[in-house]
Amino acid sequence: MRYDKFLADVRERGEYVDRDEAERITTTVLGVLAQRLSPGEAHDLGAQLPGAAATPFEARSGAAEQFSVREFLERVAEETGATDMTAEWDASAVLSTVADSVTGGELNDVLGQLPSGYAVLFGRPGLSG
Repeated sequence: MRYDKFLADVRERGEYVDRDEAERITTTVLGVLAQRLSPGEAHDLGAQLPGAAATPFEARSGAAEQFSVREFLERVAEETGATDMTAEWDASAVLSTVADSVTGGELNDVLGQLPSGYAVLFGRPGLSG
């Protein structure tokens, strides 16, 4: 998938006004996700994402932070200036696009590092880590 297509999918799912808004939300959500993954898994995920979507994962180092879905959404909300409910909408728009952009094995590896509540954000409520 090309980066333009990735952003177009995020924009459609999130019903964002324009490409810039979709890109801003994408960068924020993926940046917070990168903090939650081990460096190796972040690198593996980034390798399957197009263009600038991979950037937050390429520079990842240090131990993965341990935080719940609620804290994940709070971090997204804080960085975007949104409510927690809007942050959940934003995270779902981006992460469901990620899920559709990577292999099933990679998605399982990512979800394997996350508590089960994250799976719904990826549009895969039947899967869990």
